Amino acid sequence: MSLIRTPFGFASSAAEVAAGIDLAGRRAVVTGASSGIGVETARALAAAGAEVTLAVRDTGAGRRVAAGITSTTGNAAVRVAALDLADPASVAAFTASWDGPLHILVNNAGVMACPEQYTPQGWELQFATNHLGHFALATGLHAALAADGAARIVVVSSTGHQMSPVVFDDVNFAFRPYDPWLAYGQSKTANVLFAVEATRRWARDGITANALMPGAIYTGLQRHTGGRGSGRVPPELIKTVEQGAATSVLLATSPLLDGVGGRYFVDCNETETIDRRGDTPPLHGVARYALDPDGAQRLWTLSQTLLARTPLAQAVEAS
Repeated sequence: MSLIRTPFGFASSAAEVAAGIDLAGRRAVVTGASSGIGVETARALAAAGAEVTLAVRDTGAGRRVAAGITSTTGNAAVRVAALDLADPASVAAFTASWDGPLHILVNNAGVMACPEQYTPQGWELQFATNHLGHFALATGLHAALAADGAARIVVVSSTGHQMSPVVFDDVNFAFRPYDPWLAYGQSKTANVLFAVEATRRWARDGITANALMPGAIYTGLQRHTGGRGSGRVPPELIKTVEQGAATSVLLATSPLLDGVGGRYFVDCNETETIDRRGDTPPLHGVARYALDPDGAQRLWTLSQTLLARTPLAQAVEAS
């Protein structure tokens, strides 16, 4: 299977990727769209004519961003809804309130390398926020996505996935010392595995899901790391937020991705599979374990089990 190549690359912006795309009549949800690349992802989709819902924890910040997007794009159909991905009740409320079809779901929100924290359910916070919350959101919106017949899910992962596979026997660090980067890496691997299994499981509904590495961009995501991420990325490889949103927008809109799912993209192109770190240039490559179909199915089952006693149980079990 050949890798997908596009006319875009490292320096492309979200606006450039979306140029000429008509999303009139399409509806999109972007999580974490009150800051960082989520804002520019939502802006590009709105500029292309989509009705965009900003799913955010801070609705005040979301409303300010929505007003800015409307001002710059002329699109008044930019809405704001409360969503806390670490709170199953919040996810359940969001999915229950959604009405009608959904064409694009961008799982963009996330936390990175945060101090050791656990949700009331006992879930490690990065795994809960980056993976479980988005898993619950997508499964809760499955009927809306299926109603479109060709819906796309965009999953923002990271090259950090190369730091750890999903440790199925101890996802919540009950028996191993907590390490913020291993926890982050595990959650980002889970993002890719979700895209693999969602595409397989929901193919009959025309739903595809792809994962991506947006690049190294300095945003609020780095608040636990002194504002500079891992500190290992050369300055010339740092992107603007407009460039960082480009791959998300490509996966959400490009005709080149029609019917394509379960893949991983960097710099607007599908990247190669690697078996160990160091085989490829910085930020490129997807670990083989992140694309493993057996691991993807195992993660889906584990996620259903973890969510079984939450307000989302009925929607999760049905998906």
